[in-house]
Amino acid sequence: MIKKKNSDSDREAKVLAQHIRMSAFKARRVIDQIRGRSYEETLMILELLPYWASYPILKLVYSAAANASHNMGLNEADLFISKAEVNGGAIVKKLRPRARGRSYMIKKTTCHIKIVLKEKSKF
Repeated sequence: MIKKKNSDSDREAKVLAQHIRMSAFKARRVIDQIRGRSYEETLMILELLPYWASYPILKLVYSAAANASHNMGLNEADLFISKAEVNGGAIVKKLRPRARGRSYMIKKTTCHIKIVLKEKSKF
């Protein structure tokens, strides 16, 4: 589920993806690489990182940039990642049958990823 939010006064595009099926620690490893970088540099980094977590984050960055250019008329070359955060989400719990009628718990973690793109100031 992806939620998009815009605020016209701040000239920033926000994207929030909830219940992404990956660990928050693995997503933070990728998010820490792109925080504060320009849009083009972020795309290069995300395409070259060998982690599986970079693919959903790349889709979010694309979505935020398209949201900024289409809804607010911002130029994609002037955008940078002003805020990027990963929070833990709900844990899906399943039971795995084991020997002698016992069961083991399997915990599948999810995370919420929030990315904010802002326009560079032209002073």
